[in-house]
Amino acid sequence: MKVGNRMTMYIVIGLIAGIVVGSLFNTMSDQTWVQWIDQYIFNVVGQLFLSMIFMMVVPVVFVSIVLGVFNVGDPKTLGSLGIKTIAFYLVTTAIAITIAIVVALVFQPGEGQSELLDGDEVSEYRETELEGDTGDAIEQTVDQTIIDLIPSNVFQAMATDNMLQIIAFAIFIGVAMIAVKEKIGGVVQLFEQANEIIMWIVLAIMKYFAAIGAFGLVATAFTQAGFGAIQQLGMYFICVLLALLIHFVLIYGSVVQFLARKPFLWFVKNFMPAMTVAFSTSSSSAVLPISLETAQNKLNIRKSVSSFVQPLGATVNMDGTAIMQGVATVFIAQLSGIDLTIGQMVTVVLVATLASIGTAGVPGVGLVMLAMVLTAVGLDPAAIGIIIGIDRLLDMTRTAVNITGDAAIALVLNEQMTRKEERQAGIKQ
Repeated sequence: MKVGNRMTMYIVIGLIAGIVVGSLFNTMSDQTWVQWIDQYIFNVVGQLFLSMIFMMVVPVVFVSIVLGVFNVGDPKTLGSLGIKTIAFYLVTTAIAITIAIVVALVFQPGEGQSELLDGDEVSEYRETELEGDTGDAIEQTVDQTIIDLIPSNVFQAMATDNMLQIIAFAIFIGVAMIAVKEKIGGVVQLFEQANEIIMWIVLAIMKYFAAIGAFGLVATAFTQAGFGAIQQLGMYFICVLLALLIHFVLIYGSVVQFLARKPFLWFVKNFMPAMTVAFSTSSSSAVLPISLETAQNKLNIRKSVSSFVQPLGATVNMDGTAIMQGVATVFIAQLSGIDLTIGQMVTVVLVATLASIGTAGVPGVGLVMLAMVLTAVGLDPAAIGIIIGIDRLLDMTRTAVNITGDAAIALVLNEQMTRKEERQAGIKQ
């Protein structure tokens, strides 16, 4: 069972129908019957689909990473792959947030709108969000972030969906399997068979529920927010979308075209199934099973590379989210009447890039990361409340960008590995 063109078409139809129906219902959102349909039909359908996908995320990540590490076969090759992967992710994230800052400085979305800081959204966000787990995440130190990479309790890490800790444990298992591979033929076969079962379940969910699930998720998002929410923050919305488009076409296009030596249109066309699911779910982790299947079967990325690079990227590589942070930071600074210095802009780039790894396991990671960035440059994180109304709509787009970056880097590393093997084979001959 594979993700085919027909399934992609059905998902796209579901997305379009959700946007149309949700936008129509948004004009009548004060009606009781509309609220009932949104809560008990759109939301239930969407959340059931999301829950089915999330149900499979931990098994997919754990089994994929173990097999990916084992299939690399050589600890030295694995170390090289890991270093290259992290380096690519950090560089593209830094470029993404730099593009965002430049776009926001050019178009100045916050000029003349300082009254937004006096709205109820700011005080409500301060009272409801900047406490508890979110507040703790903002204050978390670098040393504690490093310590938290290794799980003290593997089962707790899996129960709380702490992806960084799950990945760390899976890498240990994979390396150990390489070391004793002559003695564990049955264990390897067990993981391979488990992978087949898990992917069958995932693709069955996609085949029978993806289109209606996408419809429900997008319909409820547009019913609650709608295009009306964009009007007041129109320039901010446009700046984020513009920066996402520039990064998608210019950076990913160049990476695929010049480093992987593949046509970018070919890449986009073949990766479209995963991008459509990412748009509807707004979660890099939720779309990971489809992203892996699409990359391996449509982009011809070997499993040993895809299974290592993409799960890691879904956890730590957030170019789309970084773009939102860059635009939002400049936007909030302009609302506050503050001109960011060069030093502060550099701080934004550095903090956002490092935070993309440090807060990967925190729910609502995008806004938590933004709060960390704002705090680092002396801006009030409560101002995030201003953009929350349209963040759900932007989250769909930036998630699609996030997972596309993961696949682009996986493609580059796969092609580099292939060319290296061809050179070595030529030397031997």
